[in-house]
Amino acid sequence: MAKRENDSFSIEDLMQSFIKQNNLSKGMQKIKIEETWIKMMGPGVATHTSSVKLQNKTLIIHLNSSVLREELSYGKEKIIKMMNEEIGSEIISKIMLS
Repeated sequence: MAKRENDSFSIEDLMQSFIKQNNLSKGMQKIKIEETWIKMMGPGVATHTSSVKLQNKTLIIHLNSSVLREELSYGKEKIIKMMNEEIGSEIISKIMLS
């Protein structure tokens, strides 16, 4: 019978290793950005958001309300700062609302 090793790993470390080995970081980043948008903006904005994606450090948000689009355009810098803080890295440098 094989001897068991007593090395213990946290679930977080194992998940990070799995994500890195299987090249899933871009997909996980996409999910994190969508979740962060919904969390930071709340359900009112989330209902009017049709898609959220990151492309070359630009966060592209498609909204189905022109009034909301205009309102959010005034706070782009604040949204960038809040999103980057919540994600934990400076991955967003610009926001495009359409």
